[in-house]
Amino acid sequence: MELEKIEQMAKLMRRKILDISHTCNHSAHLGGGLSMVDLTATLYGDVLHHDPANPSWPERDRFILSKGHGVLGYFTALFAAGFFTEEKFNTFQTNESDLIAHPVMNLELGIESSNGSLGQGLSLGVGLALAAKKRKQVHKVFVLLGDGECNEGSVWEAAMCAAQFKLDNLTAIIDYNKFQSDGAGPSIMDYGVFEDKWKSFGWNVQSVDGHDIPAIHHAFTKADVADQPKVLVAHTVKGKGIGFMEHNNEWHHNRLTKAHYDQAVQALEGN
Repeated sequence: MELEKIEQMAKLMRRKILDISHTCNHSAHLGGGLSMVDLTATLYGDVLHHDPANPSWPERDRFILSKGHGVLGYFTALFAAGFFTEEKFNTFQTNESDLIAHPVMNLELGIESSNGSLGQGLSLGVGLALAAKKRKQVHKVFVLLGDGECNEGSVWEAAMCAAQFKLDNLTAIIDYNKFQSDGAGPSIMDYGVFEDKWKSFGWNVQSVDGHDIPAIHHAFTKADVADQPKVLVAHTVKGKGIGFMEHNNEWHHNRLTKAHYDQAVQALEGN
């Protein structure tokens, strides 16, 4: 069953996040990587049209990671989907590696775009989706953003453009874990009912538990609304799967010591 495969993929991804965060000997963005795992596992496990043996396949769907610091939840998906070997994956944050703390475009590895500054990915997604429409291409574009990232005005400019150009081949996914680097999101910028904001910008809004893989899969695959871009507002938990990291913003960016690694593995295996 496809959903069981995705569940196993997500479990593998969480373990790989812990392994590589420990062995790379650097601080890493653990919390926001773990919160998006079930989303990227569902995308790369079944939803996206892609071919790891032919990563530049013209008909592939495009995935843009706009919250680039969540790269651990992205590289582990690419690894689990077969875009690169475990040997390549284990070079994360080592000298001269292609896999660093933010994605750098490398189609051979399945990485569709570079990212550093927040607030840029949705604009890129709009451009790709609009180009596909003009060329009468059928592939889709998916962009994953953080909720804190949505403080950027460029996100809402892109959201208006997507509705204006009727980009029903574009899906945004919001990793709505309600934290950002400086603290709890609502205390920094309170969106009220986040779904209503996107609806007011003309988007087809799907609200979903961002860790319920059957619900995520259904939201991605249900029929699109003609002429409307789609957004999944995925309610997630920062640090999901590791009890002492969940809802704990100290693990937004932190170093995984041997003691913490052992504790995290035990927590993951307990789940």
